[in-house]
Amino acid sequence: MTVTPPHTTDRDPTVPANVPPARAAGEPAAVAQPTSRFLAKATLVTAVLTAVGSLLGLGRDQALSYLFGAGPETDAFLVAWTVPEFAATLLIEDGLAIVLVPMISVAVVRRARGAPGDPVRSVVATTLPRLTLAFMAVAALLIVGAPYVVEAVAPGLPDPGLAVDCTRLTSTCVLSFGLAGFCSATLRAHRRFMAPAAIYVAYNTGIITAMFVLGGRSGVRAAAIGVAIGGGLMVLIQLPSLLRELRRKSATVVEVAEPERPMDLALVSTVLLFGLCRQSQVLIERFLGSTLPAGAISHLNYAQKVAQIPMTFSLMLCTVTFPIVAQALAEDDAERARGRVEKDLALVSCIVLFGAAVIVACAPQITACLFQRGAFTAHDTAATAAVMRVYALGLLGHAMVGALIRSYFSTRRPSWYPLVAMVTGIVVTSWIGAATAGGWGVLGIAAANAAGITVTALLLLGGIGGRGVPIRVRQVVVEMSKPVRAAVLAAAVGMFCASRVQSPLAGLAVGTAVVTVVFVASARALGAFGFTPALHSVTRRLPYVRNR
Repeated sequence: MTVTPPHTTDRDPTVPANVPPARAAGEPAAVAQPTSRFLAKATLVTAVLTAVGSLLGLGRDQALSYLFGAGPETDAFLVAWTVPEFAATLLIEDGLAIVLVPMISVAVVRRARGAPGDPVRSVVATTLPRLTLAFMAVAALLIVGAPYVVEAVAPGLPDPGLAVDCTRLTSTCVLSFGLAGFCSATLRAHRRFMAPAAIYVAYNTGIITAMFVLGGRSGVRAAAIGVAIGGGLMVLIQLPSLLRELRRKSATVVEVAEPERPMDLALVSTVLLFGLCRQSQVLIERFLGSTLPAGAISHLNYAQKVAQIPMTFSLMLCTVTFPIVAQALAEDDAERARGRVEKDLALVSCIVLFGAAVIVACAPQITACLFQRGAFTAHDTAATAAVMRVYALGLLGHAMVGALIRSYFSTRRPSWYPLVAMVTGIVVTSWIGAATAGGWGVLGIAAANAAGITVTALLLLGGIGGRGVPIRVRQVVVEMSKPVRAAVLAAAVGMFCASRVQSPLAGLAVGTAVVTVVFVASARALGAFGFTPALHSVTRRLPYVRNR
């Protein structure tokens, strides 16, 4: 008997078309295993849509800097921006997704094996109503308590009233982001990535449109209105795909099914507390930045948004492979899960380190090309570029934390170790930031961020044995050291060459080209594991692309 995956009729090009081999009578069916072609296609679709979303995110920040500059008004909005930043991490990217994707992946495996009823629908019916009520309650609390939120995040803000108004508007995203995160996790567990990858395209489009349409009348409050509109668009863009998926029938359908168990409260608590602690680095930055001259929070924000782009792209593959790892563990195939995680870590380190090298080499040119216009001055460019270079030192740590935390919780077992590691990193960030902000200003705050997240990454990597997917830590560290060396050399050479060109755009082009050549040559000479297969995959597909 052959089990055909229920994902071959939809137009989503990331749907796998392979069918597992025939099985003997009585043997449980397995979910179709993804081919390399499917992983490449899914990653490509995710990369393209993520790139569009990131470009629109840059456009959003450019519009903010162009319309409102970097001063008290933007500082007030960026304090309110803390709410969607936290909500995105907890409800879409890390927190809720880390719980839901393995849970729904198990339901997908059970449905493929002919479990009574439809386990996927049962999970949705059991969890979604409760979560929706929780999202609504938290959103209402934030709206009512907005003055206290602003006072806690930025006690030194010169205009707290504007920040309170913006916070009340952005607090609506708790409900919309929660629903969007549930839709994304459900679709990704079914190996559907197009609609989830498009959510930030819709979100940033809503914010940019609101700023230009309403900015003249509402000032920076228009950006907060855009957050509320964009959050709703994130749900709407995924709803058709989710409804189609939930309408599908399981291989063996029985009218009455046993209800699924609710989410493990201990697991949910550990994941959400970890995400909350991780995102609290932003709170530390805003708190310390509010005591510095006006514009400090804005400089930190602009630098961080650009510096995080390499990390976002490096984690795209983990987004695609996370459901695969969860399903492998659901089928008791620990070896397949280990191999997948080790390959992901190698590739993630190569991508993020290449991006970090470009940022270190070309930070002034990047900032000038993106932001130096309108109310954003040359002084703002210099301050933002300096912060951006310091942030880049912690990008590998951020990417490793994002990749490793999936390995810890893909087993569906609660673990308090990641939370302890993150709390340790937060303590390091707080101490260094408090000690250096007075003398080094925003550079000290950025350095504290890089140091704290690096400590957390090292603790997570060193403690994964017996707590998550059983990867070979020593081998992973050795492989990661190769792109680190390549990135250091590429950044130094690229910075020298870019600084010799007067035009920011030409300097960016020269610096990026030099970093690319030096990094590729160095990584290839060192035999970086994550780099070589990716290069071979690209070169193998080039003739196919040219011949189409």
